[in-house]
Amino acid sequence: MGQDQDDVGADAVADAKILEPKHPKALFSFLTLHVAVVAYFIVKRRPLNCVSRVKGAIIAIMMTENIRLQRSSMPSRLPRYAVIVVAVGLCLVAAVARAQQSRSLYDRYTEPIQIYKVGLGTFTKPMSSTNKEAQAFFDQGFQMMYSFAKPEAVRSFREAWKRDPECAICYWGEGWAWGSYLNAPMTAEESPYAYAAAQKALSLKSRATPKERALIDALAVRYVEKFDGAKRVEQDRAYADAMQKVSAQYPDDLEIATLYADALFLLEPRRGTRDVNDPNVRRLHQLLEAILARDVHHPGACHLYVHATESTIVPGRAEACAEFLGRSIPGASHINHMPSHTWNEVGRWGDSVRANLEAWHSDQKAAIGQGFAIYPEHNLHMLLYAASYDGQGAIAMRAGKDYTKLTGESFYEVLTLIRFGRFDEVLQVTSRPTPEIQGGLWDFAQGYAHLKQGHADFASLYLGRVKKAADSSTAMFRVHAAKDLLSVVAGILEGEIQRTAGNLDAAIASFQQAARTQEALVYDEPEPLPFSAFHWLGAALVEAKRFAEAEQAYRAELKDHPHNGWSLLGLKLAIEGIGKESSEVSADLASSWSRSDTWIQSSRF
Repeated sequence: MGQDQDDVGADAVADAKILEPKHPKALFSFLTLHVAVVAYFIVKRRPLNCVSRVKGAIIAIMMTENIRLQRSSMPSRLPRYAVIVVAVGLCLVAAVARAQQSRSLYDRYTEPIQIYKVGLGTFTKPMSSTNKEAQAFFDQGFQMMYSFAKPEAVRSFREAWKRDPECAICYWGEGWAWGSYLNAPMTAEESPYAYAAAQKALSLKSRATPKERALIDALAVRYVEKFDGAKRVEQDRAYADAMQKVSAQYPDDLEIATLYADALFLLEPRRGTRDVNDPNVRRLHQLLEAILARDVHHPGACHLYVHATESTIVPGRAEACAEFLGRSIPGASHINHMPSHTWNEVGRWGDSVRANLEAWHSDQKAAIGQGFAIYPEHNLHMLLYAASYDGQGAIAMRAGKDYTKLTGESFYEVLTLIRFGRFDEVLQVTSRPTPEIQGGLWDFAQGYAHLKQGHADFASLYLGRVKKAADSSTAMFRVHAAKDLLSVVAGILEGEIQRTAGNLDAAIASFQQAARTQEALVYDEPEPLPFSAFHWLGAALVEAKRFAEAEQAYRAELKDHPHNGWSLLGLKLAIEGIGKESSEVSADLASSWSRSDTWIQSSRF
């Protein structure tokens, strides 16, 4: 992600054109400052997309300098040495960037890290070392692991044992952090370092407390010297069994209980829905609920509990702890974001928007060392998704644009514009994503926008492209196959083309197929599309005066996305079409749409 270092020179020239310096010294100063900023971000290992955030300030300063210098009597020709200096600087920036990119995983995971003075929470896990800095880094490592900031956790635990080389539990922390976590299994490249840290902890465990020795012994069974990814689950199961014994031995230690829950969770399938009656799921829930009953603010337990409940029929069980989770480690963007996994499932869309705004802010604060950027792409996806369902068009579309800047792929930018009826703006987004699914979604948006601009022939052309990709592509987007995802939007576009041509029955059939396909998608949070095909189906049924069917469609959609104003408005229209009224629906609509900046007459534009 981020800007290609080879384009730094072109980027600087483009910004210089915006500045339009009339004086060579102003131009030279601007280019030099641009190089310096880029070099700083690379050396500090910040993503180069952060550079754009300071460009405005640079340009404003240089415009002032430009005007001042125009009044001077300096010659109007840029000195040749200035061109050479800038060119050399740009080459150095690119070279440094390539060197950074070629660093090994070990180099990236073991570079020094400081104690963050801003962004950490109050969590602490006292341990045997009397070195205050070792304790501080140990606590930071725990907070990073609870935030799923794995590289920062490894680095923090390493700094802990650097302060106290005989701290066995500090090496245990490093070994824990190298291992599998809920979002990713341990890799073959990581395995030797996990094993080495665990063995080092074993060699020093005589200096540890009895509780620490129990944790060290449990971790030792998790890693083997000769790692085989196919057999990793065997070590994970052995580790879970060992942690069960440690937890039984120390029932009052909430960290040990959380580590045991984490070990159990790693034995479960990560994707898909969960059955609350499954014995393994029930055991996991009961363990986490026992921890949260004693400390509802526990960041590690609540993080796991949100994930353990979100895809069940009882996601609301996590609401109590989710109220506190987002600010438990205030600079960790993934922790800021996590409550939205619950809020989306229970229809608290406004709270989801706020959680992901805070997450995106923490991602940006990471550039100045006041936040921890964890999955920024995911945070923007969740933000645009929640804002779309909440009717907050400005935020959704801004997040779509930021997603384009962050990833270089514009499909969410155009999908949010479609959601909010900004069809002329869709046609201005001319950069088509290269990946097949993302490109197909862009094609859908272009076709839909052309249709709404009166160009049915272009719409049909783009529909053909979407259908072709759906039929031929084997690509995946997250957990979704191209055929499934692109068939949804193809059905929406085809149905809208048919509706526009006056064939309402055919349109309804297309929307019904799209809705069935979307309903069958693998559970994912957030969902891949910021709208529902039911919004098109319900609107077409209302238009056809098939009000009872429209009511049924909207009620089905509200089961999946409670309290969303698009479906509530459609439901209200359907009920009124039948000749009835529902004060409950009207009240829900008024409350759910109270944050919206968008006036709507239908469930789709």
